Amino acid sequence: MNKKYTLDDLVEIIKRLRGEGGCPWDMVQTHESLREAMLEEAYEAVDAIERKDTENLQEELGDVLLQVVFHAQLEAEEGTFTIEDVIEGVCKKMVYRHPHVFGDTKVNSADEVLVNWEQLKKKEKLITTQSQAMKQVPMALPALLNAKKVQKKAAEVGFDFPDVQGAMEKVREEIAELTEAIEQGMETKEEEFGDILFAVVNISRFLKINPEIALTKATKKFINRFEYVENSALSEGRSLSEMTLEEMDLLWDEAKAKSLSDRNPNN
Repeated sequence: MNKKYTLDDLVEIIKRLRGEGGCPWDMVQTHESLREAMLEEAYEAVDAIERKDTENLQEELGDVLLQVVFHAQLEAEEGTFTIEDVIEGVCKKMVYRHPHVFGDTKVNSADEVLVNWEQLKKKEKLITTQSQAMKQVPMALPALLNAKKVQKKAAEVGFDFPDVQGAMEKVREEIAELTEAIEQGMETKEEEFGDILFAVVNISRFLKINPEIALTKATKKFINRFEYVENSALSEGRSLSEMTLEEMDLLWDEAKAKSLSDRNPNN
């Protein structure tokens, strides 16, 4: 019968890889050298979720778990904490932040759960001001998600637009400011461009859209339509570099019409 591995087995495997006679690569890794791997594995897991690829998701979650165990082992070697401490810590946190399940607190909706969660988090981390709460948002997050989380913190105390129309008007205002900076050759172009992105994220928050996922989907759509344009040109024995922008735009419109037709086959 095949052995059924457990979390304890994974911990022991990492210990052996890091120990005497282990793997030369694993033995020289540090928290810093593994940072990109941690992010990549998390993104690959999210990608599997987006593609509804359950089989791949199982593998990607394993890769994420591997990163967690590896980082914990690095600290265990220093005598600071172990994977058991990590597990104990997150279990205590989940129990503490779910008093409606493990205590006597009553909630009537998922929204109330989130409100309680944030309040308990502030109390736990000794956060007394909203500015401190904003600074707790990890700067390592993708910029769009970072902006959304910071905006959410501001909205919690009422510093927010009344509705999505107000957020859209702010985008138009920021575009006008960037246009002026460009026309006048000002050195604030980067700042004004950043303000536009920040304002657009506000719209995503009102619409309950993840801006990171929305941009990823838009990029994939661009690639698919560009591929149609290029394949159409190649089928005529031409390369894109030989075509005018107007010719490519016509093919782009065809690609757009085709994608809309595929999305609504009954139209």
